[in-house]
Amino acid sequence: MKRKIKLFYTNFLIIMNIKETARQLPEEPGIYKFFDKNDILLYVGKAKNLKKRVSSYFMNEKNQIGKIRYLVAQIQRIEYTVVDSEYDALLLENNLIKKHQPKYNSALKDGKSYPFLCVTNERFPRVLPVRKVIKNGSAYYGPYPNISLMHTLNELIKTLFPLRNCTLNLTEKNIKNKKFKVCLEYHLGNCLGPCEGLQRETDYTNSISQVENILKGHLSQVMEYLKSLIKLSVEKMEFEKAEILKNKLESLSNYRSKSTVVNSNLNNLDVYSIQSEKNIAFISYLRVVSGCVVISRVFEFKKKLEEHDSEVLELAIAKITDEYQSRPDEIILPVKVFLPDSPIPITIPAKGDKKKLLQLAYRNLLYYKKDYLNQKQTLKNKYKKSKTLERLKTDLNLSDIPEYIECIDNSNFQGAFPVAALVCFRKGKPSKSDYRKFHIKSVTGIDDFASMKEIVTRRYKRLTNENKPLPNLLIIDGGKGQLSATVEALKEMNLYGKFQVIGIAKKLEEIYFPGDSTPVHIDKRSPSLKLIQQIRNEAHRFAISFHRRTRSKNIEKTITTKDDARIQPIVALPNLPSE
Repeated sequence: MKRKIKLFYTNFLIIMNIKETARQLPEEPGIYKFFDKNDILLYVGKAKNLKKRVSSYFMNEKNQIGKIRYLVAQIQRIEYTVVDSEYDALLLENNLIKKHQPKYNSALKDGKSYPFLCVTNERFPRVLPVRKVIKNGSAYYGPYPNISLMHTLNELIKTLFPLRNCTLNLTEKNIKNKKFKVCLEYHLGNCLGPCEGLQRETDYTNSISQVENILKGHLSQVMEYLKSLIKLSVEKMEFEKAEILKNKLESLSNYRSKSTVVNSNLNNLDVYSIQSEKNIAFISYLRVVSGCVVISRVFEFKKKLEEHDSEVLELAIAKITDEYQSRPDEIILPVKVFLPDSPIPITIPAKGDKKKLLQLAYRNLLYYKKDYLNQKQTLKNKYKKSKTLERLKTDLNLSDIPEYIECIDNSNFQGAFPVAALVCFRKGKPSKSDYRKFHIKSVTGIDDFASMKEIVTRRYKRLTNENKPLPNLLIIDGGKGQLSATVEALKEMNLYGKFQVIGIAKKLEEIYFPGDSTPVHIDKRSPSLKLIQQIRNEAHRFAISFHRRTRSKNIEKTITTKDDARIQPIVALPNLPSE
């Protein structure tokens, strides 16, 4: 009996806010993909730090250029894949752009690929930068996302091992018959003249072997050579030349000949990794075509309690192979599985390039699993908040679920420095961008009721004038007096009855309603009372901290004024006769 697999794209945080999604990305190198509402791929990008790079799209949006702003406005979903290095991120980005041709990736859609260094398959081989790999027996090293690095490496190779760059047909017969003459490159010391037989083929072949060792990443002798040149330049006080050589040394230090995501030693592979969490199996899938990773996905698969990971993986491989019409030369797995109808060989690597791919798949699986559990907890919290708001609606007998709540609190010190603060909660969570602070302007001395009336009038007159929505519920930190002042202010603005107003008295946590002197007591264990207390305490904290800052500023100002008053003007002394 066939069971349906539910496919989730890597990091499927669709429900969650996009900015929040960006903040949850790992601080690792990798690639990211933006999708629109129709699930069409808009853009593929690379990053040294995924969290910082993706978050940057959602900061200072007003200052972004038109194309970026339009792209950001369309983003509905983000995928990402973690890799080992920034170099791998560059390569994987290139692979994916060539495969998917995203709308906003204009720079790499023209068919250009990152260049390789090619050691040609001919007598007296040449070392050439090329963009296209041709299977003619030549050896290709790269690709090189950093083109200046490639040229640095090529230049160093020429310095260390003078090789020919001409296209002459150097057959044994042509050389013996003296068909060619040495060119300017020979006289400049860039070539040792194999065209005239001035360099033996065995010596040339040894040089090529050394070049290939360097291209494979065996750079120790090159590094030592550069260090000796730097030392020599410093001794000769040629500091500018030493600085150039030092930059080349630093470039080479960052060079890596092998990549996890692009490796010419690999062919067509399907790589799987698996980890279970209770009744869910997470399966990571990498598709490698001609040595390049072109697909990176994570799947979520429901499993029975008694099912082993290998059994789930067997079913998943069949499903994914069919889904992607994959025909790999080899399947790479972390555990042994039984695929009776498959002619494709299965490998469980212990080390080497295939093991690195397996580790990469597992790494992405772990990030996916972390995102899945985080989202599950977030949805659980949202559900809990939703239930709390429904309970609050019932406990306060409200007409609507109070998704938008405001709370006001006053603060002063024996009538001095009177201020007020307003906090806002949306869907049960603080909305700090909507918090407001007020200086009391029309009240002198201690008068909490008049202060509350002033703030309510100022706040809701402004909301009305700006045609902004009113809250579902207004909580006043205080008892009957503050609530009456609030009702009076709302009536004067013809806003009374447009939204529910309550007051909460301290100590006994009594809830007062307008026109009713008898308080309501909500069960102390009720989540709705806990939410009211949380909102009231947040307003109190915000008001107190604002009052302290205001008082400190005024005290500092007073001290400064008094100090200035003590400074006496300097009286100019008359000129005294010189001795």
